[in-house]
Amino acid sequence: MKLTQPGSEIFVPDGTALETACLRTTHLAVSAHQDDIEIMAYHGILACFQNPDLWFSAVTVTNGSGSPRADLYANYTDEDMMNVRRKEQKKAAIVGEYSVQFLLDYPSSAIKDKNNHASIEDLKQILIATKPQFIYTHNLADKHDTHVGVALRLIQALREVKEQYQPEKVYGGEVWRDLDWLTDEDKVPFDVSPHENLQASLLGVFDSQIAGGKRYDLATMGRRKAHATYFASHGIDTTTSLNFGMDLTPLVQDVSLDPYDFVQQYIQHFAAEVEQRIKKFI
Repeated sequence: MKLTQPGSEIFVPDGTALETACLRTTHLAVSAHQDDIEIMAYHGILACFQNPDLWFSAVTVTNGSGSPRADLYANYTDEDMMNVRRKEQKKAAIVGEYSVQFLLDYPSSAIKDKNNHASIEDLKQILIATKPQFIYTHNLADKHDTHVGVALRLIQALREVKEQYQPEKVYGGEVWRDLDWLTDEDKVPFDVSPHENLQASLLGVFDSQIAGGKRYDLATMGRRKAHATYFASHGIDTTTSLNFGMDLTPLVQDVSLDPYDFVQQYIQHFAAEVEQRIKKFI
């Protein structure tokens, strides 16, 4: 496998040969930044953890150079931040027992450039090598430009390898905009209750973000617990932590679907639900 960026890296935590580590992959996450995987794709990590038949692999597309920084990281250069965030992502791969961790090392500007196809070519290589059954990426209503860019590059890559490989499901997860606003019929709920210690460990690895001024660990765990309680208004809680997903699979199966129109359908479903509820009482 020959990736585009000179600084790209492929890390196999247990030292297995790369080909074997790719072939055993059943669940794959494709994220923009270091720590996005652990926030949006914990369901996949949990499904594979300590399971000899299921293996989770991850792709981090950007290099983390634009990260905010404070505390002991306040004077870190962009190069320093790239190095520390790469180390943190590798630590998470070890803690979560990932099969392969791909670090593609792109600047965010390259992902936001719709005319730059290099990342699509890298993702195509990875998809063909791993052929995962389930894929997690960012949802298309996320409010972070780079997150949406990564999701769109992945969808394009999947469309271009459609004749060679198709996943069973592709999910868009929650990072910079949660999916509580989706109608219940449109939500894909993931029970992520087990192993809170593992959740905390995976999120806590990213010290440069937490000590650097963003409590992603507390916010992520809190959102999961809030989803579990607020998911059903007329029933007792059946889980203690939930993530919500957006099913992006149709965009891969039908290449004629426009991503914008696809997300608009979800927004229209939400608007119609709000309108219907209000009109019942006026």
